[in-house]
Amino acid sequence: MIDIKDLTIEKAHDALTKGEYTVRELCQAYLDVIKEKNPDINAYLEIFADVMDQADKAQDKFKNGTATLLTGIPLAMKDNMLIKGKHASAASKILEGYTASYTATALQNLIDQGVVFLGRTNMDEFAMGSSTQTSAYGVTRNPLDRERVPGGSSGGPAAAVAMYGALASLGSETCGSIRQPASFCGLVGFKPTYGAVSRSGIIAMGNSLDQVGPLAHTVRDAEIIHKALVSYDPELDGTTVPMEKRVPAPRTLTKKIAVPAECMKGEGIDTELHEAFLKSLDTFRAMGYTIETVSFPLMPYSLAVYYIVMPAEVSTNLERLDGIRYGYHAKEAKDLNEFYMKTRGEGFGRESRRRIILGSYVLSNDGEYYRRALRLRDAITKELDETFTKYDFVVTPVAPMLPFKLGEKLTDPVAMYLADVFSAPANLSGAPSIALPIGLTATGLPTAVQITAPRWEDDTLFAVGKEFERTNQSK
Repeated sequence: MIDIKDLTIEKAHDALTKGEYTVRELCQAYLDVIKEKNPDINAYLEIFADVMDQADKAQDKFKNGTATLLTGIPLAMKDNMLIKGKHASAASKILEGYTASYTATALQNLIDQGVVFLGRTNMDEFAMGSSTQTSAYGVTRNPLDRERVPGGSSGGPAAAVAMYGALASLGSETCGSIRQPASFCGLVGFKPTYGAVSRSGIIAMGNSLDQVGPLAHTVRDAEIIHKALVSYDPELDGTTVPMEKRVPAPRTLTKKIAVPAECMKGEGIDTELHEAFLKSLDTFRAMGYTIETVSFPLMPYSLAVYYIVMPAEVSTNLERLDGIRYGYHAKEAKDLNEFYMKTRGEGFGRESRRRIILGSYVLSNDGEYYRRALRLRDAITKELDETFTKYDFVVTPVAPMLPFKLGEKLTDPVAMYLADVFSAPANLSGAPSIALPIGLTATGLPTAVQITAPRWEDDTLFAVGKEFERTNQSK
């Protein structure tokens, strides 16, 4: 009997190397959990038919001595990631029946190491949402409280790991869509420096913001997966940065942490969550850090900037989906214009239509709104960079609210958008950021803290994350 609740990548690798169980047996343990829990949780949209074929290929690597730490490790993936020959829908009706013609670079990096992908998981449609309630294929429930959301848009990948239906998973985020579901499901979620991981083969939402990262039970597992994802991909993703240029700006570490004044005061933050956040600062103090309250004059504008930049890029990216070449298409139309209107009106969900319309408006007026937002984005990035000359990290809650009940905020898009308020600065600036679980509230809901570091200090984040994990567990 494999104790998957105590399993890490390194423990699984050690057991597979010693022959304590096979890759098939390990995968079957997770498939058994999926069979039991997924009908209610709805984390997975599809379990791949070739799981055991993947397992056999991974087992061969152990036999011939080419196995790596990730060989045979069962992972889940988000439904906006492509593997050649497999369906991908981005949880949208408009991509109904679409089969990928190539494999995403990031996923190919893992496949080359012998990872076993169990299946594709649910998400907010085209990654537009913070609750995994906008999927065309039903809502996903939080395994820790099935009446609540798992967060989004990577709610399916988070729920798959939280219900022990995968050892870890791959998510994507445009603004907090890895970190927020990680916090809602009691997991570690890591957003890398922009340009570290190829976006090729990831169905685009916002090109200047989208990133791929891991969700896992431990910081070390997230670190192992991230390091395997990293690559330079100039032919397929021109935004990836050459390896020799991935060098952080010189600075002297001060053992000081900056916390925005609003976070210290608890303005707009759930009371229980704020109490948990303040306690988490004691963990940093136990690690030898000094906590200082800092004013960020421009940071409050981050969410507004994001909701101008992102919809503009969304409307551009999704205009290619017209029902002509693949996916859903309207059955009856008197002319081409009506065909487009019916296909998109019926194929896209409400939230996707809302953001496409908003983005189209943003790009009107010769794109002046978009250009202004980009200028303010640069200013916010500069403000954050200047902060890092005096402080090692910026620490905040991941989101201002705890996991909320299914349907609770669905009719109030502004309330839903506020889930991104603490995530936006890292996404706009391209800085790496990690969400770390800090325990449960008195009512049993998971809480988390978020640490953000300067660009290309991903390894620094993993180091402090592992130290925080050890210190928090020993308290």
